[in-house]
Amino acid sequence: MTMTDYIALALFILLWLAYARITGNQVIWQRTSLTKAMAERRREWILNSMKRDLKMIDTQIMGGLQNGTAFFASTTIFAIGGCFALLGATEQVDAILRDIPFIVQGGRAIFELKVCGLIGLFAYSFFKFGWSYRLFNYCTILFGAIPMMDEAKADPARAMEAAERTIRMNIIAASHFNMGLRAIFYSIGYLGWFVSPWIFMIATVLVFIVLLRRQFFSEARLALLNTSNT
Repeated sequence: MTMTDYIALALFILLWLAYARITGNQVIWQRTSLTKAMAERRREWILNSMKRDLKMIDTQIMGGLQNGTAFFASTTIFAIGGCFALLGATEQVDAILRDIPFIVQGGRAIFELKVCGLIGLFAYSFFKFGWSYRLFNYCTILFGAIPMMDEAKADPARAMEAAERTIRMNIIAASHFNMGLRAIFYSIGYLGWFVSPWIFMIATVLVFIVLLRRQFFSEARLALLNTSNT
């Protein structure tokens, strides 16, 4: 690989870590992140469920969260399989790439190395989705342990403790789900490396900007905060 390739890879890792650090802080530029705002809505939902004994709506929400996580986990498995298929057809792909003038050639070994990196991204994403699915399953069990309305009124401290456990588990599960999605989003930027390291850097920066905008400047964030300028 050339020095440009190493610089592009270092930028990819740097922006990945920077985005994780920024969203982990949850508040930058005096703006609340979409993730933090959504965590507060999760808290409101579970606390609100304590005011009713009929919890079919809540179980449907839990089921929807699990189904969405399972869908992405299955998708990453197919993506990993596609990458292994690409490794098996390296010679054919290399021949096609040589005929495209604007693609920087690095040789078969470099191409296979890039594909292995892509496999690593999707594998990371799969494990995050798999763990998130399991945590959402735990969350369902914890939710079932929340006392019914009459019991909650009789012992509010116990009911609040059970609710807080459920809230915490739900937020942790959502955090791992977001990490899995982040890997998929960044894999789009990673694909630019198959064209050239410059395209890799440009695509990575664009992905970083788009994700940052969605966290702190999107209409979805404003909708959660019920405001137009905060």
